[in-house]
Amino acid sequence: MPATATRLQGFTESVIRGMSRLATRHNAINLAQGFPDFDPPEPLLAALERATRGPFHQYAVTWGAPAFRQALARKIQRFSGMAVDPDRDLVVTCGSTEAMMVALMTACNPGDRVVVFSPFYENYAADAILSGAEPIFVPLRPPHFSYDPAELEHAFAQKPKAIIVCNPSNPTGKVFTREELLHILALAERHDTFVVMDEPYEHIVFEPHRHVHAAALPGAAARTITCSSLSKTYSITGWRLGYVHAAPEVIAQARKVHDFLTVGAAAPLQEAAVAGLEMPDSYYAGLQAQYTAKRDVFLSYLRRTGLPFTEPQGAYYVQVDVRPLNRGSDVEVAEWMTREIGVAGVPGSSFFREPVDHLIRFHFAKKEETLHAAGERLLKLQGS
Repeated sequence: MPATATRLQGFTESVIRGMSRLATRHNAINLAQGFPDFDPPEPLLAALERATRGPFHQYAVTWGAPAFRQALARKIQRFSGMAVDPDRDLVVTCGSTEAMMVALMTACNPGDRVVVFSPFYENYAADAILSGAEPIFVPLRPPHFSYDPAELEHAFAQKPKAIIVCNPSNPTGKVFTREELLHILALAERHDTFVVMDEPYEHIVFEPHRHVHAAALPGAAARTITCSSLSKTYSITGWRLGYVHAAPEVIAQARKVHDFLTVGAAAPLQEAAVAGLEMPDSYYAGLQAQYTAKRDVFLSYLRRTGLPFTEPQGAYYVQVDVRPLNRGSDVEVAEWMTREIGVAGVPGSSFFREPVDHLIRFHFAKKEETLHAAGERLLKLQGS
């Protein structure tokens, strides 16, 4: 049998999805893979029903259905202040996962380098490798997961083609400040580097923090490639609708990559999702309040367990220090908790380049009754 591609040896299958399968096997509450257990907003459900009866069952325009791109352009402009041309500045993808792959394959040549903050969402290193690029890791240090400017400047001195910034961050919950983003953009300008922003949690940010659209900062538009999705904002992770937003010259190339990766995102779902993109400002204020309440419920149980954790500034993840349990590595503890406690998380080592094996990531994108049920199970850890 011929050997498979050597680039596949640089990463494993998804640890997150593996923990989801383990949760199903042991009937555990799944706080590993970040998807809600509640329905999307009613206007989206009604629009989906209408779309299934409409003439939307064949291929849409490869880079996105016109109505969807127009609504998306208006929504981006509403929250960022940027003028967005729906016909030149956007390509619609199958989730932010494809958007990131499209961005890196558009930006990078084989042998290029890509700066990745560690801890990082597990796809980033794999995406870089699949693009033929080499990751350069820069640590984010707790408790605020800030980077050392000198370390980042050293990474840029290696002439990377791109840097990936997840804002708000998965798995840390960090929200990058305007000053940090301006510093990153200044380094990118100096070294002629793309800034690839991953922003699916842009509307899940907790007071007093604020999400800043990097592409809207002075001088940023030409080199910023923004990847995002509708999954988290509208609770439709299974719809797999994402997008890349960049300068027209970049999008013209990104559309080629997207065309040959997936052809296009699901046509009826794009039509239905217009209803989400047109939701009033009050929806987003309600979303922030909803997730603030969920965070507060879940963290109240964590405090009672006595386990240390980092309070997230945004997104819906929290990293918990499991060393006080004295039950081995993060992998061993995560598997034990899934089997014996009935709550599944993700071993933190899957997010770090550094040898970190004492953290578990949980998410709180669940109904409050689910979070209470998970919390009561986690209270069994008291005195463990």
